[in-house]
Amino acid sequence: MKKVALIYSYNSTKTAKIAEKIIKEWSDEKVLVPVNAENIDESTFMSFDQLILGVPTWFDGELPNYWDEFVPAIDDLNLKGKSFAIYGLGDQVNYAENFLDAVGIMAELLLSRGALIIGTTSADGYTFERSKAFKDGKCRGLAIDYENQHQLTDTRIKNWVKQIKEEFSK
Repeated sequence: MKKVALIYSYNSTKTAKIAEKIIKEWSDEKVLVPVNAENIDESTFMSFDQLILGVPTWFDGELPNYWDEFVPAIDDLNLKGKSFAIYGLGDQVNYAENFLDAVGIMAELLLSRGALIIGTTSADGYTFERSKAFKDGKCRGLAIDYENQHQLTDTRIKNWVKQIKEEFSK
């Protein structure tokens, strides 16, 4: 298997905790390469064909600052031939009108640049009003609600990592 970048903020506590769980579940550190999203540049980003992005939703459905600052660079990239899996964190109870919107924003941006999005998951088990992350009954990545469904996190990660490893190997 090719090397896979796991890009997330080392300083975003919950996103980093989920990344650690993904790394543990992946169990092959020779393949999975952690990269700090707060220091990402175009060269590093483009050096991988397979990437996992940690994209929590901030405020009222926004990308975190570190991703938002990198969006202009992504806008200029040709991502054809690259596969992306996205995981995101959100609160479906207190932010039901924009649960996981950042995942949807990132997925749309990557798709517009020619990327392939893998690792979609079912909307079953989530309750929210609206979300840019969900389309046709599927989330465009792994949806983590750490505040309200913490007990489901480990199982969701385990199933998702198995799924994306299979999809990356196709």
